[in-house]
Amino acid sequence: MLQEPLFKSYLIGGFECADHINRHGVRVNLLKETQHDLRVEEDFRLLQELDIKTVREGICWSQVEKMPYEYDFSEVLQRLNAAQKLGMQVIWDLIHFGYPDGLFPTHPQFAPRFVGLCRAFAEFYRKNASDPLLVVPVNEISFLSWFSGEDRGTVPYAVHSGWDIKYHLCRAAISGIEALKEILPDCKIVMVEPLVKIHCNGDEPEHLIRKNEYQFEAMDIIGGRLCPELGGKDEYLEILGFNYYWNCQWKGEGESLCWPNPDRTPLHELLLSAYERYRKPMFLSETGHFGEGRGMWLEEIANECRIAHEKGIDFHGICLYPVTDRPDWDNLQHYHNSGIFDFDLAGNRIPNEEYMAAILKHQDELAGTSAYY
Repeated sequence: MLQEPLFKSYLIGGFECADHINRHGVRVNLLKETQHDLRVEEDFRLLQELDIKTVREGICWSQVEKMPYEYDFSEVLQRLNAAQKLGMQVIWDLIHFGYPDGLFPTHPQFAPRFVGLCRAFAEFYRKNASDPLLVVPVNEISFLSWFSGEDRGTVPYAVHSGWDIKYHLCRAAISGIEALKEILPDCKIVMVEPLVKIHCNGDEPEHLIRKNEYQFEAMDIIGGRLCPELGGKDEYLEILGFNYYWNCQWKGEGESLCWPNPDRTPLHELLLSAYERYRKPMFLSETGHFGEGRGMWLEEIANECRIAHEKGIDFHGICLYPVTDRPDWDNLQHYHNSGIFDFDLAGNRIPNEEYMAAILKHQDELAGTSAYY
């Protein structure tokens, strides 16, 4: 049976919007580094030429909250207005790795400040938007917990604290969801988490199973299956997004099964496992590659998602991330050549021909179907 589409287009464009403090203690703002804040209409029109009508954006909490509980959404309004003018559908991230100065997930004021942000954003959206809100309260809780609580990649630059960070991010997310739903009952909550596969490297079977379960803990907490004292509910798991890249499979403690590799588990099997766990509408919320592999990667991912759909998954799309090339978080002079569009020295958008050809081929295949597939 065909499902009603959740999004205006099956292929989705994701704009890099990380705004965290990097390993050097420097605040990054990739929205500004890529000039998407200034060239949003141009970027949307480029996507429309590829028949992409849905995008992921982030509000950059560190930028909109100028002082505690004082907000300036004027830059967000420019992107919102551009989207409405051009008929683009937006999925909004409220936390995309960054927080205001002085805040981190285990800070006593973190959850109250995040609830304040959610309330302010919901009121702002209600006044300025006509489309129902699609919102990611916290992007990739599992990754952010590891990055900041085990790998010292951002504040609070901790080790052996991943679970504590995850617990407090989920606590804030649940409270934030309640605030969003109070003001905008018809908003749709989008959970976005990494999709990984850890392969055996001499591990005991029970230990390996446990390590592969870590990726689902945030969804389980917010869905009320784990840590019920936080107040999670199954209905908060409305739309599930999974981020999947070339380095999402490894052995043991980190021996990467880099793509291509015949030992990798096919993506459709990973998606099927997640779907059997939650039985909720799903999409690939981030995927992409770099250099000459971008087109080949998309062809493989598109085929794997088609198989997943054929096996009965309620599957709704693929988000190509990023739309425009992105600099490295810890070296803003180094770009990854990972976008649909790369940059020249003036910041102009230069299409990657191989990637573009793969996108257009996939869109042609979609056009020949009665729904997404």
